[in-house]
Amino acid sequence: MARIFALPDVGEGLTEAEILSWHVAPGDTVTVNQIIVDIETAKAAVELPSPYAGVVSELFVEPGATVAVGTPIIAIETGTSSADAVGEEGPSGRIPTLVGYGPRTATVARRPRNTAPAPAAAAPSHSAAPLAKPPVRKLAKELGVDLRTVLGSAAGGVITREDVERAATVVNNGGAGSGPGSGAGQRREPVRGVRKATAAAVVSSAFTAPHVTMFLTVDVTPMMELRARLKGQPQFRDVKLTPLAFAARAVCLAVRRTPDVNASWDEATGEIVYFDYVHLGIAAATPRGLVVPKIRNADRMPLRGLAVALDELAVSAREGRTAPGDMLGGTITITNIGVFGIDTGTPILNPGESAILALGTIRNMPWVLDGTVVARKVCQLALSVDHRVVDGQQGSQFLAHIGALLSDPAQALTY
Repeated sequence: MARIFALPDVGEGLTEAEILSWHVAPGDTVTVNQIIVDIETAKAAVELPSPYAGVVSELFVEPGATVAVGTPIIAIETGTSSADAVGEEGPSGRIPTLVGYGPRTATVARRPRNTAPAPAAAAPSHSAAPLAKPPVRKLAKELGVDLRTVLGSAAGGVITREDVERAATVVNNGGAGSGPGSGAGQRREPVRGVRKATAAAVVSSAFTAPHVTMFLTVDVTPMMELRARLKGQPQFRDVKLTPLAFAARAVCLAVRRTPDVNASWDEATGEIVYFDYVHLGIAAATPRGLVVPKIRNADRMPLRGLAVALDELAVSAREGRTAPGDMLGGTITITNIGVFGIDTGTPILNPGESAILALGTIRNMPWVLDGTVVARKVCQLALSVDHRVVDGQQGSQFLAHIGALLSDPAQALTY
C-alpha cells in the first residue's frame, strides 16, 4: 500500500519549511532512514530521512515550494498494510513523524477557497501563501516570477500558467512603465528561511529593547603575543586559535564580575531572569544568511575548549548543518565584524538577551605607551545592552573588564 509522509515539525515548533531538493524520484527504491529530501526552515537546512522502505510512487511538492508542517510531501509504496510503521496515525489522533508531530488528524487541512472568481481589480494579497499548483510554482521559479506579486485569474484566486507567463513578460519587458514596482534591471527574491527569521528577530529586538551602545579602543598587543606563544605549545598545535577565542574567554570571565549583563527581560511575567551559566552565541555569516549558534556552558570551558568549539561551530554553520535547537537559548552573544575588516559597529541584541559584543578588526596603529608613540595591535570593541536590564554603569564595567583582559591576559589569574 502507498504510505504518505507528511512534512514533520523538525523541532522548536516551526510551522513551515521550504523544499530545497529531492534525493529521490518516482520509481526509486528507498530504505528506512535513507535521506530523501533537503528542507530549509527558518532556523537551518535539514535532511529528512525516509520513515518507510519501499518504492517512491509520487512527490507532492516541487523544489522551491514552502509548505506547512503536516502537508503530504511524498508517497511510498511499501507493499504492506501494517499500521505499525512510522507515519501512521497513532491512538492520540496525531500523525507521528520522525521529529515531533504533524496535525492531530490524518486529514490535511486546506485553505477554504471561494467559488466566485476573484475581483479583477483586487490587488494580490501578501499576507497568505499564493495559491498555485506545484507545476505552476516550478514554472514561476524558472521564469523568476514572485508568485506573491501575481493576481490569480482562476476561481478562488488560484494562479495559472498563463498568469505566470503574463507576469514574466511584464517583468522582462519592463512592464507598462519603469517605476519601482516593475521594470528591467531588477531581481526579486522571496523573503524566507533564515533571512525571514533574521528580519523578524532584529525588528522585534530593535523596537522592543531600548539599545545603548558603548565603545572601547584596546591595545591587544599582549594578547596577540600570548596567542603566538600558545600556538607553539603542544596542546594548541592542532587548534585554530583565533582572537575570537580570546574574546569569548574574556566575555565569560567578565560575566563573573558583572553578572547582570547575562540576563533576560521577561515581558510576560514582569521579571528579569538572571542566568548562572553562559550559553554564548556566535554570530556567523553563511551562504544562507546570518545564524547565531550557541556554545553551551561556555563559561566552564578553558581557552582551548572554546577554540575547538568555535572552529566546529564555524564549519557546521558554513555547511548548513547547524541544528535548529543549537540556535536557541543563548544568554549573551559576540559578533566578530573584524573578519570583514570593520573597526566597529552598533550591534542589535538577539531577542531574549541583554548584551552583545562586537569585536572589530585588529590593526597596527600608533599608540602612546609610557609617553612614547609606538606601533601597537589595536582593536575596537562595541557593546550593546538592553537598558531595561543593564544600567550604564554595569555595561561600562563589563566592557572595561573585557578590555582589561584582552590588553593584559595575565589579569585572568585574578578572576
